Amino acid sequence: MQVPNEMFINGEWVPASDGARREIINPATEEAVDTVPVATASDLDKALDSVDRGWRDWREVDAWTRSAALRRIAEWIRDRVEEIAAIMTEEQGKPIAEARGEILAAADNYDWFADEARRIYGRVIDGHSRAHRLLVMRQPIGPVAAFSPWNFPMLLSSRKIAPALAAGCSIIVKPAIEAPRTNLCLAQACQEAGVPAGVVNVVTGHSSMISRHLIVSPIIRKVSLTGSVEVGQQILKLCAEQIKAVSMELGGHSPVLVFEDADIESAAETCARGKFRNNGQVCIAASRFYVQESVMDRFVDRFKAVTESLQVGDGKDPETDIGPLANERRLQATETLIRDAVGKGAVVACGGHRSEAFERGFFHEPTVLVKVDDSMNIMHEEPFCPVAPITTFSGLEDGLAKANATEFGLAGYVFTQNTRTAFLAAEGLDTGMVGVNNLVIASAEIPFGGIKKSGFGREGGSEGIEAYTVTKYVNILL
Repeated sequence: MQVPNEMFINGEWVPASDGARREIINPATEEAVDTVPVATASDLDKALDSVDRGWRDWREVDAWTRSAALRRIAEWIRDRVEEIAAIMTEEQGKPIAEARGEILAAADNYDWFADEARRIYGRVIDGHSRAHRLLVMRQPIGPVAAFSPWNFPMLLSSRKIAPALAAGCSIIVKPAIEAPRTNLCLAQACQEAGVPAGVVNVVTGHSSMISRHLIVSPIIRKVSLTGSVEVGQQILKLCAEQIKAVSMELGGHSPVLVFEDADIESAAETCARGKFRNNGQVCIAASRFYVQESVMDRFVDRFKAVTESLQVGDGKDPETDIGPLANERRLQATETLIRDAVGKGAVVACGGHRSEAFERGFFHEPTVLVKVDDSMNIMHEEPFCPVAPITTFSGLEDGLAKANATEFGLAGYVFTQNTRTAFLAAEGLDTGMVGVNNLVIASAEIPFGGIKKSGFGREGGSEGIEAYTVTKYVNILL
């Protein structure tokens, strides 16, 4: 498989019009592994023209044909999982096993929306008069601008591409510049699956310039973003000025409530392994641990033991549990959060420093902090790093109050063997998603999304296609 490293516009692989390119850095070695184009305004205008013409053709394609194309995309991805996983690990850093898992999850989205494409329903309303026929139909919203981050570069773009194609929309995807090539693989998958030219376009380059240029264009009808709260606020302002439909999955700071009746050893192991998945660079990662006072010591002991057993290394090594952070910015942010917490009284139970085993690369030890409190930044700022702060709560009411004391509302987790506690805690968490006795809650068939500053709208599930359609009412006088 040849790794794509050009933009995909109107069914063709193209460089930037001025020839500008940017290096892709391997976070394990800090070496450049490839380059991709830096789009110009002229390139974006070509993509906009392409996505406009692509939509006008694709919306006329019947649902069964769209469904079949989506199924072929899923098959193409699964057939090349090893090659794409190697690309992802090289540019993003995550362990190769996690890269495989992400790619297969991305394929699931095309499978799921292959079915949803054939289940976009309208309805007939029996109104006041038999002389009228009242119809409601759902139609594709139009060309989409989609912006995806670097932490799950293939999965998060697929959550946008798959429902857009299923609904009959065209799309321009702007991947994060740190890890763009798996998105270019998606463009290749769409091309080889028979998706017509212009329906799927992928551009690379500077995020701020590209986002503004695309969003202010009258061609774009819908915007979808997965990113930080700060970026979301900027995008939302642009969309408000243009009166454009928008869905956003933004930051998270997921609380975990561990009740004294839980299986403590199992809960601690699950939490430790889940926390450090993708080096903690997961929007729904368990990131604030609240443990009932009577079982705090047992939980911390097991959590620490599991953390210390995790192998840090280059993601391409199959023995690696934790790869490098994605870039130098995340490494510095990790150190800043630890320094702030320790300065305010937190104790480092294990880890706490850059890994000394590597001369190069953005490696940091998985870190456990105890004696943390709400004065510390790590309890309020989305950490996106391999640091686990653990503290206590007294009972359900206290636990919910602490868990909900944040501007985020993406995911939350509960560990208990009591059905009543599970229901009350799940209902009481101010989050869009809740996991009970597990941290692996994302899949193609569920509605993924949050509340408060974690955004709005849902990706996946039967709800996932709604954001890519508009409702039209027709009144016919016979």
